[in-house]
Amino acid sequence: MPMTLGYWDIRGLAHPIRLLLEYTDSSYEEKRYTMGDAPDYDRSQWLSEKFKLSLDFPNLPYLIDGPHRITQSNAILRYIARKHNLCGETEEEKTRVDILENQAMDTRMQLAMVCYSPDFVSTPILLGLMHGKLFPGYRILCPFILVFLQITFVDFLAYDVLDLHRLFEPKCLDAFPNLKDFMSRFEGLKKISAYVKSSRFLPTPMYSKMAAWGNK
Repeated sequence: MPMTLGYWDIRGLAHPIRLLLEYTDSSYEEKRYTMGDAPDYDRSQWLSEKFKLSLDFPNLPYLIDGPHRITQSNAILRYIARKHNLCGETEEEKTRVDILENQAMDTRMQLAMVCYSPDFVSTPILLGLMHGKLFPGYRILCPFILVFLQITFVDFLAYDVLDLHRLFEPKCLDAFPNLKDFMSRFEGLKKISAYVKSSRFLPTPMYSKMAAWGNK
């Protein structure tokens, strides 16, 4: 029986989950919920089901796999990864995966805060944040991804976060050749490449209709 991934009909937090499901040849189907337009942003399509799915902490995204009902995007990623031994092998590897997972989420939140801000911050200011505070951490950690280890679930998370920044500002990775190399390596994975070309792939919108950028 296929797993069910539930989320809004956007890229959002589900994108790395979708990538990981595809990479692992997991049998799954999607339940995509639509949000209404401004000014109300009606969420009744989701709210009408929210408390009927036997989720301990009802939220989106969720993954239902038989008796297992999981919320929180990174918990879902880890659940899938454990099935396929994609959490790292040694304690050192697992520790570095944990570090990069949290670094990726910090970086994701920085961009989301900009894109959802009613006082939308300009690209030059965001680029200053990325170059000064955020990307150097990736520059240090990135050589370990897809090079010294087998692929892990955090590769999918890191790829998604970096791709969002690249879509926001196409030249933002130019000063980081190792990050560009990582992106090319990831996109060259056979199953990822096939998924991107398929009708299942959902490249946009990046964020919900409430965002100032990436909502279309």
